[in-house]
Amino acid sequence: MSDDQFDHFASVDPTAESAPGSNQADTDQINDEMAARLGRRPWPASNLRPGFEVSFEFFPAATDAGEQNLVDTASRLADFDPAFVSVTYGAGGTTQERTLNSIRRLKGETNLDVAGHLTCVGASAAEVHEVLDVYAEAGVRRVVALRGDPPEGESDGTRPDGYRSATELVQGIRARSDGDSWDISVAAYPEIHPKAVSPSSDLDNLKRKIDAGADRALTQFFFDTDAFLRFLDTARAAGITAPIVPGIMPVTNFEKTAGFSGRCGTSIPAWMSDLFGGVDDVPEVQQMIAATVAAEQCRRIAEHGVQTFHFYTMNRIELTLALCKILGVGAAAQAEPITSGSRSSIA
Repeated sequence: MSDDQFDHFASVDPTAESAPGSNQADTDQINDEMAARLGRRPWPASNLRPGFEVSFEFFPAATDAGEQNLVDTASRLADFDPAFVSVTYGAGGTTQERTLNSIRRLKGETNLDVAGHLTCVGASAAEVHEVLDVYAEAGVRRVVALRGDPPEGESDGTRPDGYRSATELVQGIRARSDGDSWDISVAAYPEIHPKAVSPSSDLDNLKRKIDAGADRALTQFFFDTDAFLRFLDTARAAGITAPIVPGIMPVTNFEKTAGFSGRCGTSIPAWMSDLFGGVDDVPEVQQMIAATVAAEQCRRIAEHGVQTFHFYTMNRIELTLALCKILGVGAAAQAEPITSGSRSSIA
C-alpha cells in the first residue's frame, strides 16, 4: 500500500490510532474466543508450515500519547515474532517527522526489527539520504522504498535534483558506501497500479526495481486471491525470483474499505458485499467475518507455497491478533490454552 493511500485511509477513520487501555483484557478475551470458535472450522489446527513469517505495517502516531499507544500495540504483536514492522509516511513525506519519532520509539523500546518507509516524491536526493542517515543512527537498516504519489494538484511530484522513480531510489541506496547493509522492500500490485499503462508495463517496472537491488516486493492489499496467484505466476514467468509477499488487510469497516479500494484499484468480489452486508454496526460479528475471510485467504495462498505475509494493521490490532492466533503464527498462538469464557460473547 502506498503511503498516501495509507494516510488517506487513516484520515477517514479517526478511531484508527491504536489505544490500548483499561478494556485491553476484555479485548484479548474476545480475540481468544473468536480464535477458538474459528479454530473449530475444518482446517488444520497446526501452523501453516515451518518457517512461516509475518510482518506488520503501522502508520505513525500523531501525538505523544499516540506514540506510546503505538509502542504498546507493537509490543503485543511482538509475541508473534514478526520478521519486521514498518512505519509509513504520507505523500511527499508529509508525516516524515512523525514517522521518525515513531521509528525511534519502536527501535529503542521494543526488540522489533523496524523498517522505515522512504519516498522520493518532493525530496532531493540529498534529503533522501539524510533520512537514511537518521534511520541508520537509530539502528534501522530496513526500508520500504517507494516512488510515492504526488501531492494533490501535482502531476509528477519529483524534483530535478531527486530520484524520479522507485527504481532510481533503490539504485541510490545501493550506491551508498553502506549500500549493501540495507534490506530493501518495494511495492507490487497484483491488480496493476492505478496509473500503469498496462499490466505488462507494471510488471516490467517491478522487475526493474528488483534488478536494481530490492530484496523483496510487498504487494498492495487485495481480496481477489486468484488475482494474486495469477500475478505471482506471471512474475515468476517473467524471471522475477525475489520473494513477492502478499499484503493482507483484515476489514475493520467494510463500507470504508470498499470506498478506499475503489480509489486504489483493488477489486471487491461480489461475495464480500453479501458477506459483510449490514454488519458494520455489529462489531463482534463483523470482526469474526473479517478474521475468517483473511485467514482463509492466507491459507489458500499458503497452499501455493507462499510462506510470508505482510499485514496492514491500520493501527487496529484486534483483528490482526485474532488472525495470527487462528493461523497458529509464532509462539504466542500456542503459549496457553484459548478459553471460551468471556463477558462479551461472539455469535
